[in-house]
Amino acid sequence: FLLPGVDGKTWSLGDFAGKEAVLVIFTCNHCPVAIASEDRLVQKQQEYAGKGVAFVALNSNEDKDHPTDSFDQMVDHAREKGFNFPYLRDVSQDVAKAYGAQRTPHYFLLDRERKVVYTGRECDNPNDSDQATVRELWDAVDALLADHPLPVPVTDAIGCNVKWWGK
Repeated sequence: FLLPGVDGKTWSLGDFAGKEAVLVIFTCNHCPVAIASEDRLVQKQQEYAGKGVAFVALNSNEDKDHPTDSFDQMVDHAREKGFNFPYLRDVSQDVAKAYGAQRTPHYFLLDRERKVVYTGRECDNPNDSDQATVRELWDAVDALLADHPLPVPVTDAIGCNVKWWGK
């Protein structure tokens, strides 16, 4: 991908060269499940940054019927939430289609070779992660970093549907 970020930079996957892993997160500004995960993502990025894991969030939602997902709103939202990772706009939705993103949030964990090794949800209770009984995403990140087989490589993402143009 080559996408504009709320920080004024244009980002590509190549910007994360040398990282052990990249967590690509399809998200948005308005979905309650996406919003519920944001503080955890900021905390987890702090936790995993020193271990060589980069996070990058992409908003691919159409913004005609969902104006809170506009680029200007993304800039404000990222600032208000203190995002410590790039937040990018995929206005063409080409990146979301290429990854097969279905929900917000939808997580894709990429290994050193940038192959998707995990895709799906963060946990089984993203609205209240303290009540979660399984945390597949973080288990996958830990297994990848430890060079162990991932316990579960695919789960169903939980959240709002990606808002496609014209649909």
